[in-house]
Amino acid sequence: MLRRSIYRPVMPPPLPIAVTAGETGPWQITAIRAVAGESLAPARRLVVEEGQAAAPPGAWRLRGVTSHLRYTAEAERDRLASVQEGLGRPAALRAALIPIRKSEAWWALAQDARRAILEEKSRHIAIGLDYLPAVARRLIHSRDLGEPFDFLTWFEFAPEHNSAFDALLARLRATEEWRYVEREVEIRLARD
Repeated sequence: MLRRSIYRPVMPPPLPIAVTAGETGPWQITAIRAVAGESLAPARRLVVEEGQAAAPPGAWRLRGVTSHLRYTAEAERDRLASVQEGLGRPAALRAALIPIRKSEAWWALAQDARRAILEEKSRHIAIGLDYLPAVARRLIHSRDLGEPFDFLTWFEFAPEHNSAFDALLARLRATEEWRYVEREVEIRLARD
């Protein structure tokens, strides 16, 4: 019989996520900017759906699924779980959706080589920890679904943490890991 420590976070089952941009949704799109590669079509509003719900057609729709933490060591996972707060906090009136596609050179690397670039060289997890709990994050995997992006990264934060979020992005984009990004779009959002 497998025994689990009550202190260890348990990953919930994969959850399908769909993000649809169009004329309706709780999030107002305040900016869409191509950071690398091609942008996405303009739109006014955005809705994020969990599960198998179907939003009305829009300017574009991106899909993915939540998954287990793939490059995270046990101590990092425990630290993240102890500091990160959930999505949907009442004060989190700002958000960002950042779809990312990495190069084939990235995916040709073995998983341990990708981990070495991600954390040992780029300090991706350590950088993210510097901004918790102010910035909540969810990583959505899309590559295996044949989507145009490998990942959809969703961030939520209070308006007063906007400059901290900008600093987080600047630090992450200055790392070796970001040399493997061939397409990235930054979508800024606000809700009332």
